[in-house]
Amino acid sequence: MLGWALTFLVVALIAGVLGFTTIAGAAIGIAKIAFYVFIVLFIVSLIMNFVRSGRAGPPL
Repeated sequence: MLGWALTFLVVALIAGVLGFTTIAGAAIGIAKIAFYVFIVLFIVSLIMNFVRSGRAGPPL
């Protein structure tokens, strides 16, 4: 799950760079939304990774 979050974070960063420069206003809005959504997903994935790695025993 952490790998997917990192992948989507990179995609959102690229969309943000393209959207924040010279592309139409709608693309800027979509890029901003995607950027913040994927930042939240990345942080949640990090937290879940640390919580799960702290358990004893086999992973579920």
